[in-house]
Amino acid sequence: MTTATATRSKAPEAAAGDSAMKFTIERAHLLKALGHVQSVVERRGTIAVLSNVKIEARGDGVSLTATDMDISIAEKIPATVSKNGATTVPAHTFYDIVRKLPEGAQIELSSGDSKVTIKSGHSRFSLACLPVDEFPVMADGDLAFNFTLKAADCKSLIEKPSFAISTEETRYYLNGIYLHLSGSGKAKALRAVATDGHRLARIETATPAGADGMPGVIVPRKAIYELKKLLEESGGDVGVSLSEAKIRFVCGNAVLVSKLIDGNFPDYERVIPSGNDKILEVDRKSFTEAVDRVSVISSEKSRAIKFHIENGKLTLSASSAEQGTASEEIDVTYASTLIEIGFNSRYLLDMMTNIEGDTAQFLLSDGAAPAIVRDTADVGALYVIMPMRV
Repeated sequence: MTTATATRSKAPEAAAGDSAMKFTIERAHLLKALGHVQSVVERRGTIAVLSNVKIEARGDGVSLTATDMDISIAEKIPATVSKNGATTVPAHTFYDIVRKLPEGAQIELSSGDSKVTIKSGHSRFSLACLPVDEFPVMADGDLAFNFTLKAADCKSLIEKPSFAISTEETRYYLNGIYLHLSGSGKAKALRAVATDGHRLARIETATPAGADGMPGVIVPRKAIYELKKLLEESGGDVGVSLSEAKIRFVCGNAVLVSKLIDGNFPDYERVIPSGNDKILEVDRKSFTEAVDRVSVISSEKSRAIKFHIENGKLTLSASSAEQGTASEEIDVTYASTLIEIGFNSRYLLDMMTNIEGDTAQFLLSDGAAPAIVRDTADVGALYVIMPMRV
C-alpha cells in the first residue's frame, strides 16, 4: 500500500468539538448513513479515535465520516440543526443504538462536556466522545482524472469481477480490481479485471469522457466491497476521480476515498486462451442447479466436479471417499468431439451468479486447458477458469 497521508482537522472544527452541538434527525436517514460509514471502522484498532465516527452539524444537515486511514467514507444527510458543531463518538456503539431504536423514531443528539447525549422517545443514551481535532482526515491530493459512470456501468465494473479478487496477502497486487484503459480508437474501453490465479474476470464498458490518459490502478478489495454497498442504494451516476495513488467515488450524498494498491498487476492477457474452438452452450439456470446438486458429494477441500461432454449432453459427476458419488445429465448445445474436464464447483457457481443472460457459453480446447466463459447477454464480460484433475 502507499504510505499513509493524513492531515489534522483545522482549528474551527476543534473548537466546534468543544462546543455544544444539537440536532434532530429521522432514524431512517441516520441509520442508512451510519450503515455506510461504520463498516469502514476496524473493531480492534490501535488508535482510539479511528474507532469513532465524526459527526458534524452545519446548516440544514449532518455529515458523518469514518476512516481507517486507507479508506474514508463521508455522507451528508438532512437534519434539523439547532446548534452547529462537531464531535466524534464510538462508531459501532452509535450504530447499534440507532439500529435498535423503533422505526419512524425521531432522534435528538446533543454534545457537551466530552459527552454525546442521544434521546428518542423514552430512551436516553450518553456516550463518551473524543475531540474532533484528533480525527484524521484523508487528503485527496491532486486527482487529475475525472469522469462519470452510469450507475449500471459502475455496478457492473465493480461487482462482476469481485468474486475473483485474491485473498492471498502475499500476492497483494491481486488483492483488488485492476481498472485501466484497453485498446485504441473505437475499440477503446474501460476495463476492470480481477484474478486469484484460479479464475479471472474481465469486464469492460465504453470509455467515459475524461478518462483518456488515466493510469492503470488497482482498487483494493475493501474499497470495492464498501463501494458495492453504496451502489446498492444509489441509482444515480457515479463520479470517479483518480490519480496514481488515490481514487474517489461520489455516489449520491456519499463520498468514498481510497488509497490504491502500490504494485504491478500481471499481464492477464497471457492467461486468456486464444485457440478454444469447441463451444458448449448451457442454460444458466438448469446448469447452476445441477452443479449445485452434484457438488454436495464433492470433497470439501477440492470441490471438484467432472464434465463429460458429447452429442448435446453434459454429464456432471463428483465423488469422494467420505460421501460417495453423484451424477446428473443435462441437455446442452455441443457439436464437437468428446471432452472430459474438471472444475472447482464453487468457482463455477460464483461465475454463474454474474451471468445475466439465460445462456452461458463455454469455449474449450481440451481437458487440460483453461476454459473461457462468456455471457450471451453481456458482450463486455469474459471469464476464465482453470481446469482441475478429477
